[in-house]
Amino acid sequence: MKNNPKILVIGDMMIDHYLWGKTDRISPEAPVQIVDISHQDELLGGAGNVINNLRAFGCDVATISVVGDDTVAQTIKNKLDDIAVKHILIKQKNRTTSKKSRLIASHQQVVRYDEESKDDISNKTADKILSEFKHILKNYDIVLLSDYGKGVLTDNLTKDIITYSNKIGKKVLVDPKGDDFSKYSGAYLLTPNRQEAVKATNIEIKDDISLKKSLTYLMNIVKVPLITLSEDGIVVLLDKDEVYSSPTVAREVYDVTGAGDTVLASLGYCLAKDMDIKASLQFANLAASVVVSKIGSATATIDEIERYKDTINQNSIDSHIKTTQEIKEITKNYKNKNKKIVFTNGCFDILHKGHVSYLHTAKSFGDILIVGLNSDKSVKKLKGENRPINTQDDRAYILSALKSVDIVVLFDEDTPYELIKCIKPDVLVKGGDYKGKDVVGSDIAGSLKLVDFVDGKSTTKIIQKIEQIDKDKD
Repeated sequence: MKNNPKILVIGDMMIDHYLWGKTDRISPEAPVQIVDISHQDELLGGAGNVINNLRAFGCDVATISVVGDDTVAQTIKNKLDDIAVKHILIKQKNRTTSKKSRLIASHQQVVRYDEESKDDISNKTADKILSEFKHILKNYDIVLLSDYGKGVLTDNLTKDIITYSNKIGKKVLVDPKGDDFSKYSGAYLLTPNRQEAVKATNIEIKDDISLKKSLTYLMNIVKVPLITLSEDGIVVLLDKDEVYSSPTVAREVYDVTGAGDTVLASLGYCLAKDMDIKASLQFANLAASVVVSKIGSATATIDEIERYKDTINQNSIDSHIKTTQEIKEITKNYKNKNKKIVFTNGCFDILHKGHVSYLHTAKSFGDILIVGLNSDKSVKKLKGENRPINTQDDRAYILSALKSVDIVVLFDEDTPYELIKCIKPDVLVKGGDYKGKDVVGSDIAGSLKLVDFVDGKSTTKIIQKIEQIDKDKD
């Protein structure tokens, strides 16, 4: 999995201008509020907000766009330089660079006014973009198109970008605009919201049936049809039959400005890191939830997303069960926070006092205890066809409910060696019966700790006792 994805963003660049103030008077000239301005902010907007989100995730980003020969264009250039983003900004005469000004009084947006050009860029300018794009694309993992309908992503240019990207095996993700998505044909993924999807498909989304019908329509345009549904989360059609939904996790919504940019950036970040689509959607939902809890065009850092995830999942047992793919990023974040990671593994078939005592001791060796749990397939190989007694889902759920256990990860192999390679724990814990024996993964972990089991406590003895009771009944 790539640590720092390299992502190329093409689209409409703009400045989001915020005037902040408070109001406690009505104008004597007209029935309007008088806002006393306290300060102003100028932020990258449009494709620039996608870039800000990607930089917050730690991505290496470059962008290609078109601007006018004006002070707003210079502001955009300076701000891209400030965040170390490579940029190709092509100037076109008689073009006004987009600037959206919002007046915010007491945390409420009062009015917005725009200064911009909306006409399609010239064919000459489009040819320059395509030439620059073909020259640098090989250096990037994925392409994001941020279409705000301001004229940069013309029909022909968009089609040419997608065609060339597919030719050299680069995914293209698009935040679309307008009521005709045909120009995005061949892209890997689109991120329309409900209203945009309704306009493009002419299908009113009012229930699960119409939603699936709309997604099926979009499948004719892109490989992965997706629709964002605001408070109802994000849905995607994985094949002709499976609709997967990632529910929203936002608790408070202050401002939805830029939420679509965050979703596009999040999905680009995850897919560039080779994460699967389900994990990518979950990450995008979390990132968007962080962003809408802030005022103005905002971003979410990985740490903010993890903290938010911890707060919403603190009472969720299932949330402690992770996949091998998820655990890579999770352990990386723990290590960045200087957390000491402890790992142990086992079948934990019928949980008993011996297990609980063992795990409690294991947790004492560090900050985070990750338990590798043998899957049903793995247990059968080790213990025989009659085991496990409890399914892997049941065993994982019960382990996750323990206060000492932070994360449970299932593995299919006979040993957890590959999982240990992925986690690289500071401490590896095994039972005392491994004294003098080779312990799988001890060559990877920082140190090895052996913990004695509680005498007389084992799953095998519990099963034997149950079998004896059954015999006595007979």
